[in-house]
Amino acid sequence: MHDDPGIVMRAALLAQVSDLVQGHKPASVVIALDQPSPTQAALSVVLRAHHLCSHLGLVMFVATPNAHVRRLLAVGADTRDIGLVIHARTDTAIATATARTTAA
Repeated sequence: MHDDPGIVMRAALLAQVSDLVQGHKPASVVIALDQPSPTQAALSVVLRAHHLCSHLGLVMFVATPNAHVRRLLAVGADTRDIGLVIHARTDTAIATATARTTAA
């Protein structure tokens, strides 16, 4: 996610993410938050996408260099089903997701 979706585009972005998840399952999902300080709208999309992935039994990985955002995501993640895996670097998140998909 390169740009902040804002409140207006949040639903449209979540619909796009949902379509991608549905079309590529059972592959793991990776979202990279490239903004230095993502907004609440961006975090909301990530957490809602995680809820969807968790419901579908898919592991979701998030990468963000911002430690505060990583903590917020960890606190807000849906812990009832499948946890959210959070990394500081995008390449690490992708490598971990790829390894998990290959091992499955």
